[in-house]
Amino acid sequence: MTVIAEKIAALRKTLHEHNHRYYLLDAPIISDQEFDQLLRELQDLEEAHPEFYDPNSPTQRVGGGVTKSFETVAHRFPMYSLSNTYSKEELEQWEERIRKIIGPQEEIEYTCELKFDGVSVSLTYENGALIQALTRGDGTQGDNITTNIKTINTVPLKLYGDYPPFFEIRGEVILPWEGFHKMNEERAQKGEPLYMNPRNTASGSLKLQDSSLVAQRPLNCFLYAIAGDQLPVKTQFEALEKARSWGFKVPESAKCVQSIDAVFDFIQYWEKARKTLPFEIDGIVIKVNRFDYQQELGFTAKAPRWAMAYKYQAEQVSTVLKGIQYQVGRTGAVTPVAQLEPVIISGTTVKRASLHNADQIEKLNLHLGDQVFVEKGGEIIPKITGIAAPNPGGEKVNFILHCPECSAPLVREEGEAQHYCKNEISCPPQIIGKIQHFISRKAMDIEGLGGETVVLLYQEGLIRRIDDLYRLNKDQLLPLERMAEKSVTNLIEGIEKSKEKPFDKVLFGLGIRFVGETVAKKLAKRFGSIDSLKKASLEELIQTEDIGERIAKSLVAYFSDPKNQDLLSQLQIFGLQLELKLTTLALHSQFSGKRFVVSGVFESFSREDLKKEIEDLGGIIASSISSKTDYLVAGEGMGPSKKAKAEQLGIPLLNEQEYMQLKQ
Repeated sequence: MTVIAEKIAALRKTLHEHNHRYYLLDAPIISDQEFDQLLRELQDLEEAHPEFYDPNSPTQRVGGGVTKSFETVAHRFPMYSLSNTYSKEELEQWEERIRKIIGPQEEIEYTCELKFDGVSVSLTYENGALIQALTRGDGTQGDNITTNIKTINTVPLKLYGDYPPFFEIRGEVILPWEGFHKMNEERAQKGEPLYMNPRNTASGSLKLQDSSLVAQRPLNCFLYAIAGDQLPVKTQFEALEKARSWGFKVPESAKCVQSIDAVFDFIQYWEKARKTLPFEIDGIVIKVNRFDYQQELGFTAKAPRWAMAYKYQAEQVSTVLKGIQYQVGRTGAVTPVAQLEPVIISGTTVKRASLHNADQIEKLNLHLGDQVFVEKGGEIIPKITGIAAPNPGGEKVNFILHCPECSAPLVREEGEAQHYCKNEISCPPQIIGKIQHFISRKAMDIEGLGGETVVLLYQEGLIRRIDDLYRLNKDQLLPLERMAEKSVTNLIEGIEKSKEKPFDKVLFGLGIRFVGETVAKKLAKRFGSIDSLKKASLEELIQTEDIGERIAKSLVAYFSDPKNQDLLSQLQIFGLQLELKLTTLALHSQFSGKRFVVSGVFESFSREDLKKEIEDLGGIIASSISSKTDYLVAGEGMGPSKKAKAEQLGIPLLNEQEYMQLKQ
């Protein structure tokens, strides 16, 4: 190594250490001026010797990289959302569900952590260096914001200690109150509109194209969860302590407790103490502490069973009800939306609020001009919760009888809270909504085609059903507003490429009522093709895992409709994937149709890779053991109650070697 290279390496190491002491330990040993002098010296050396470039040099904190578009990248480990509650009773019910799986006699510890009101991110480290940062996105994939994340001083670029060679760590990027107010003071002096709240400002900051602008914003990042294979920790609380020792900003407020009563003590303490924090929190996150118990509890389609978010009651204000509008969704569901005198709640201006359905309107006995209470449900969607001061002379609000878009009579079926417009053939919002759902990211994800373009194509009379997309040509599109040669080419190519999307994506994209992404995957795997699915009886559908009577009846109704039969025929003619493609792994007789539960840690596989292989061989992955389970594949650290339940039900246990033999 040359003298210059040694000097650069030494400066980088020194600056990383000082950065760690200042931002993580709050114990600086040099002045800001001395730090800036060292940083300037390193910048000068790096500019003079670009051959020694390091993407994780301390100089990268100042930004400068420009990202014109943020690449979408799949998460190696999904980022699930959390179930939430507002009551101790629901927390106790959650614990009861946990004990049914773990066992009533087992001691269960919980970690309690502050729920930061910011933007969720996932950071990937390899050999102690930051290599990637993604937004949460839809939980399965997010936007690559690595260049912007590197500008945040509390995100370590290099780690210390006994970190794993490869892992992900999840955190929340926040904007503390002090920095938020300072930014607004500067905007006020310039006569610019003020930012409304810290969370939205932090979110917008991470998507700025110029990272040097991100570097100017006083963002912070708290880390709270590690994801990876064969991690050197066995509990959530130990993971927090380890992460702190590696150089991450992990709040000292987290606590490990032994009961739900102690959890609630923590919740009550922070309900008052949160007002003294230098940043926003909107609740407390409670997690089962032991990782083996977390594995045993598993996940629902959307959330981990081993975690719960307790949300503090939302801020409530009063304002005047000016009117009611009615929105029609893609399923024909009609939702009343209150038009309000503008009011600020939690830093944002609210002009509209959900009224949910006719029962809610009747219960509130609303009249135009009423002074109503409004709050943000879950701090996100505003809703009317009551009447502050009635307006007796105001017109009474009654739910409409006809669709506001197409004038068809509304129908409320038995057992349903919602009213529906059944005119799906010619009701514009339903037509547009179905096509927008079909092209969405989780469905066909058609590049070059967005929701606004769908509206334009509908208004121009070019599309009325999803199969019309495959009839579009350049001559039709080029004369349209905002449709240049390149955008038209991208759109046509995106539509053509969508014909390669797998069967489960197409099935989900059809928008069959109650058939979400997870159900579509299970139906595709169980029946293999649209033809087999169409022929399936109600009984056969119900026998499919996680398919209840409601979903089964919806499927039968969909496939018996001649309009839908014609649509499917057209999609088949256009070449969409309406059957499951055989993978490179042939279906295995010992796996096909069998239900597997995977638990523990394995030497030859990550747990996710093992599950994928089982599915590729024709097996079905289940999250918990039942009498329908065929095999339990048991790795190291498997929960004892899961093993006991398998033995009680006589379910074969396979260790890693026995699983490999089963494949042969």
